[in-house]
Amino acid sequence: MSDKTYQLGPVTLRGERAPDSTADQRLLDNDGQADWLHTDPWRVLRIQSEFVEGFGALADLGPAVSVFGSARVQPDDPTYALAGEVAKHLVEAGYAVITGGGPGTMEAANKGAFEAGGTSVGLGIELPFEDGLNRYVGLGINFRYFFARKTMFVKYAQGFIVLPGGFGTLDELFEAVTLVQTRKVTNFPIVLMGCDYWSGLLDWLRDTALASGTIATRDVDLFHLTDDPEQAVRIITEAEEQLPAKRPE
Repeated sequence: MSDKTYQLGPVTLRGERAPDSTADQRLLDNDGQADWLHTDPWRVLRIQSEFVEGFGALADLGPAVSVFGSARVQPDDPTYALAGEVAKHLVEAGYAVITGGGPGTMEAANKGAFEAGGTSVGLGIELPFEDGLNRYVGLGINFRYFFARKTMFVKYAQGFIVLPGGFGTLDELFEAVTLVQTRKVTNFPIVLMGCDYWSGLLDWLRDTALASGTIATRDVDLFHLTDDPEQAVRIITEAEEQLPAKRPE
Protein backbone atom coordinates (compact mmCIF):
# COMPACT_ATOMS: atom_id res chain seq x y z
CA MET A 1 0.00 0.00 0.00
CA SER A 2 1.29 3.44 -0.90
CA ASP A 3 2.21 5.74 2.00
CA LYS A 4 1.35 8.84 -0.03
CA THR A 5 -0.55 11.49 1.94
CA TYR A 6 -2.88 13.84 0.09
CA GLN A 7 -4.72 16.85 1.49
CA LEU A 8 -8.07 17.39 -0.28
CA GLY A 9 -9.49 20.55 1.23
CA PRO A 10 -10.21 19.66 4.87
CA VAL A 11 -9.97 15.93 4.10
CA THR A 12 -6.77 13.84 4.41
CA LEU A 13 -6.40 10.88 2.02
CA ARG A 14 -3.69 8.23 2.05
CA GLY A 15 -2.66 5.25 -0.02
CA GLU A 16 -5.03 4.17 -2.75
CA ARG A 17 -7.54 6.85 -1.79
CA ALA A 18 -5.15 9.62 -2.85
CA PRO A 19 -6.36 11.02 -6.22
CA ASP A 20 -4.19 11.41 -9.32
CA SER A 21 -5.36 14.97 -10.06
CA THR A 22 -6.26 18.12 -8.13
CA ALA A 23 -9.62 19.90 -7.93
CA ASP A 24 -8.14 22.90 -9.77
CA GLN A 25 -6.89 20.62 -12.55
CA ARG A 26 -10.25 18.96 -12.94
CA LEU A 27 -11.97 22.33 -13.01
CA LEU A 28 -9.68 23.82 -15.65
CA ASP A 29 -9.13 20.80 -17.90
CA ASN A 30 -11.21 20.73 -21.08
CA ASP A 31 -11.26 17.40 -22.90
CA GLY A 32 -13.82 18.51 -25.46
CA GLN A 33 -16.67 16.59 -23.85
CA ALA A 34 -19.81 17.99 -22.24
CA ASP A 35 -19.69 16.09 -18.95
CA TRP A 36 -18.82 19.34 -17.20
CA LEU A 37 -22.39 20.53 -17.78
CA HIS A 38 -23.50 17.99 -15.21
CA THR A 39 -20.69 18.50 -12.69
CA ASP A 40 -19.70 22.18 -12.75
CA PRO A 41 -23.00 23.58 -11.41
CA TRP A 42 -22.54 21.38 -8.33
CA ARG A 43 -18.88 22.32 -8.12
CA VAL A 44 -19.98 25.93 -7.62
CA LEU A 45 -21.45 24.93 -4.25
CA ARG A 46 -18.11 23.48 -3.18
CA ILE A 47 -16.36 26.68 -4.26
CA GLN A 48 -18.92 28.69 -2.32
CA SER A 49 -18.29 26.57 0.76
CA GLU A 50 -14.56 27.35 0.59
CA PHE A 51 -15.27 31.07 0.68
CA VAL A 52 -17.76 30.64 3.53
CA GLU A 53 -15.30 28.55 5.57
CA GLY A 54 -12.45 30.98 4.91
CA PHE A 55 -14.48 34.06 5.78
CA GLY A 56 -15.82 32.40 8.92
CA ALA A 57 -12.42 31.25 10.17
CA LEU A 58 -10.61 34.54 9.52
CA ALA A 59 -13.27 37.16 10.22
CA ASP A 60 -12.00 37.81 13.77
CA LEU A 61 -8.31 37.45 12.95
CA GLY A 62 -7.43 41.10 13.44
CA PRO A 63 -4.46 42.87 11.83
CA ALA A 64 -2.35 40.46 9.79
CA VAL A 65 0.38 40.34 7.15
CA SER A 66 0.81 37.65 4.50
CA VAL A 67 4.36 36.31 4.16
CA PHE A 68 5.40 34.48 0.99
CA GLY A 69 8.47 32.59 -0.14
CA SER A 70 9.78 29.33 -1.52
CA ALA A 71 8.62 25.97 -0.19
CA ARG A 72 12.05 24.57 -1.14
CA VAL A 73 14.08 26.57 1.40
CA GLN A 74 15.79 24.31 3.96
CA PRO A 75 16.14 25.07 7.69
CA ASP A 76 19.88 25.75 7.30
CA ASP A 77 19.28 28.36 4.57
CA PRO A 78 19.71 32.03 5.67
CA THR A 79 16.32 32.77 4.09
CA TYR A 80 14.69 30.39 6.57
CA ALA A 81 16.14 32.35 9.48
CA LEU A 82 15.17 35.63 7.82
CA ALA A 83 11.54 34.54 7.47
CA GLY A 84 11.43 33.61 11.14
CA GLU A 85 12.89 36.97 12.11
CA VAL A 86 10.34 38.82 9.97
CA ALA A 87 7.49 36.90 11.59
CA LYS A 88 8.83 37.64 15.07
CA HIS A 89 8.89 41.39 14.37
CA LEU A 90 5.39 41.25 12.88
CA VAL A 91 4.05 39.61 16.04
CA GLU A 92 5.80 42.19 18.21
CA ALA A 93 4.13 44.91 16.12
CA GLY A 94 0.71 43.37 16.77
CA TYR A 95 0.14 41.41 13.56
CA ALA A 96 -0.89 37.84 12.89
CA VAL A 97 1.24 36.05 10.31
CA ILE A 98 -0.44 34.40 7.31
CA THR A 99 1.42 31.96 5.06
CA GLY A 100 0.57 29.24 2.59
CA GLY A 101 1.01 26.76 5.42
CA GLY A 102 3.56 24.59 3.63
CA PRO A 103 7.26 23.83 4.16
CA GLY A 104 10.31 26.02 3.59
CA THR A 105 9.85 29.76 4.00
CA MET A 106 6.21 29.27 4.97
CA GLU A 107 7.16 26.94 7.80
CA ALA A 108 9.86 29.36 8.95
CA ALA A 109 7.42 32.27 9.15
CA ASN A 110 4.80 30.18 10.94
CA LYS A 111 7.48 28.97 13.35
CA GLY A 112 8.66 32.52 14.01
CA ALA A 113 5.11 33.67 14.75
CA PHE A 114 4.39 30.63 16.92
CA GLU A 115 7.56 30.99 18.98
CA ALA A 116 6.92 34.72 19.44
CA GLY A 117 3.51 33.94 20.93
CA GLY A 118 1.53 35.33 18.01
CA THR A 119 -1.19 34.02 15.75
CA SER A 120 0.25 31.70 13.10
CA VAL A 121 -2.10 31.14 10.15
CA GLY A 122 -1.66 28.66 7.30
CA LEU A 123 -3.80 28.68 4.18
CA GLY A 124 -2.99 25.37 2.53
CA ILE A 125 -3.76 24.24 -1.00
CA GLU A 126 -4.36 20.83 -2.54
CA LEU A 127 -1.11 19.91 -4.29
CA PRO A 128 0.24 16.53 -5.40
CA PHE A 129 3.68 17.17 -3.88
CA GLU A 130 2.93 18.64 -0.42
CA ASP A 131 1.69 16.83 2.69
CA GLY A 132 -0.59 19.40 4.30
CA LEU A 133 0.02 22.16 6.82
CA ASN A 134 3.28 22.51 8.72
CA ARG A 135 3.29 21.85 12.48
CA TYR A 136 3.65 25.52 13.45
CA VAL A 137 0.26 26.54 12.06
CA GLY A 138 -2.13 27.51 14.85
CA LEU A 139 -5.08 28.36 12.60
CA GLY A 140 -5.18 26.37 9.40
CA ILE A 141 -7.52 26.12 6.44
CA ASN A 142 -7.03 23.79 3.48
CA PHE A 143 -8.36 24.92 0.11
CA ARG A 144 -9.07 23.03 -3.08
CA TYR A 145 -9.08 26.11 -5.32
CA PHE A 146 -6.29 28.64 -5.71
CA PHE A 147 -8.62 31.56 -6.37
CA ALA A 148 -10.49 31.08 -3.08
CA ARG A 149 -7.22 30.86 -1.19
CA LYS A 150 -5.80 33.94 -2.92
CA THR A 151 -8.79 35.98 -1.85
CA MET A 152 -8.04 35.17 1.80
CA PHE A 153 -4.39 36.19 1.48
CA VAL A 154 -5.41 39.68 0.41
CA LYS A 155 -8.71 40.23 2.22
CA TYR A 156 -7.34 39.56 5.70
CA ALA A 157 -3.89 41.15 5.35
CA GLN A 158 -2.66 44.72 5.77
CA GLY A 159 0.20 44.02 3.36
CA PHE A 160 2.55 41.44 1.84
CA ILE A 161 6.15 40.60 2.72
CA VAL A 162 7.71 38.54 -0.05
CA LEU A 163 10.91 36.57 0.41
CA PRO A 164 12.81 34.76 -2.38
CA GLY A 165 10.57 32.27 -4.13
CA GLY A 166 9.57 30.65 -7.40
CA PHE A 167 6.51 30.63 -9.61
CA GLY A 168 4.00 30.43 -6.76
CA THR A 169 5.61 33.38 -4.99
CA LEU A 170 5.76 35.38 -8.21
CA ASP A 171 2.12 34.59 -8.87
CA GLU A 172 1.04 35.98 -5.50
CA LEU A 173 3.38 38.96 -5.86
CA PHE A 174 2.14 40.09 -9.25
CA GLU A 175 -1.49 39.45 -8.42
CA ALA A 176 -1.10 41.71 -5.38
CA VAL A 177 0.68 44.47 -7.26
CA THR A 178 -1.97 44.34 -9.99
CA LEU A 179 -4.70 44.78 -7.38
CA VAL A 180 -2.84 47.79 -5.96
CA GLN A 181 -2.10 49.25 -9.39
CA THR A 182 -5.76 49.01 -10.42
CA ARG A 183 -6.88 50.27 -6.99
CA LYS A 184 -8.86 47.15 -6.22
CA VAL A 185 -7.06 47.34 -2.87
CA THR A 186 -5.74 50.56 -1.36
CA ASN A 187 -2.95 51.36 1.07
CA PHE A 188 -1.52 47.85 0.66
CA PRO A 189 2.30 47.84 0.96
CA ILE A 190 4.29 45.14 -0.83
CA VAL A 191 7.75 44.53 0.64
CA LEU A 192 10.40 42.49 -1.16
CA MET A 193 12.90 40.95 1.26
CA GLY A 194 16.27 40.16 -0.29
CA CYS A 195 18.00 42.85 -2.33
CA ASP A 196 20.28 40.45 -4.19
CA TYR A 197 17.37 38.21 -5.17
CA TRP A 198 14.84 40.85 -6.25
CA SER A 199 17.04 43.63 -7.68
CA GLY A 200 17.29 41.93 -11.07
CA LEU A 201 13.51 41.81 -11.36
CA LEU A 202 13.16 45.49 -10.48
CA ASP A 203 15.93 46.36 -12.95
CA TRP A 204 14.05 44.49 -15.68
CA LEU A 205 10.83 46.32 -14.82
CA ARG A 206 12.61 49.68 -15.09
CA ASP A 207 14.91 48.96 -18.04
CA THR A 208 12.55 46.87 -20.17
CA ALA A 209 8.90 47.15 -19.14
CA LEU A 210 9.03 50.84 -18.18
CA ALA A 211 11.23 51.71 -21.15
CA SER A 212 8.75 49.99 -23.45
CA GLY A 213 5.87 51.96 -22.01
CA THR A 214 3.99 48.90 -20.74
CA ILE A 215 4.07 50.13 -17.13
CA ALA A 216 4.38 53.54 -15.48
CA THR A 217 7.06 54.83 -13.12
CA ARG A 218 4.59 54.78 -10.23
CA ASP A 219 4.03 51.06 -10.84
CA VAL A 220 7.65 50.23 -10.03
CA ASP A 221 7.40 52.42 -6.94
CA LEU A 222 4.73 50.08 -5.56
CA PHE A 223 7.53 47.73 -4.46
CA HIS A 224 9.62 48.31 -1.32
CA LEU A 225 13.00 46.55 -1.31
CA THR A 226 14.98 45.78 1.84
CA ASP A 227 17.15 43.24 3.64
CA ASP A 228 16.17 44.47 7.10
CA PRO A 229 13.27 42.68 8.89
CA GLU A 230 12.64 45.67 11.14
CA GLN A 231 12.42 48.01 8.16
CA ALA A 232 10.07 45.61 6.39
CA VAL A 233 7.66 45.68 9.32
CA ARG A 234 8.08 49.45 9.69
CA ILE A 235 6.93 49.89 6.07
CA ILE A 236 3.76 47.97 6.94
CA THR A 237 3.06 49.92 10.13
CA GLU A 238 3.74 53.31 8.54
CA ALA A 239 1.33 52.52 5.71
CA GLU A 240 -1.34 51.60 8.26
CA GLU A 241 -0.77 54.84 10.15
CA GLN A 242 -1.76 56.71 7.00
CA LEU A 243 -5.25 55.22 7.10
CA PRO A 244 -8.07 57.64 8.02
CA ALA A 245 -8.90 55.73 11.19
CA LYS A 246 -6.40 53.65 13.11
CA ARG A 247 -7.34 50.18 14.25
CA PRO A 248 -8.26 49.95 17.96
CA GLU A 249 -5.47 49.12 20.36
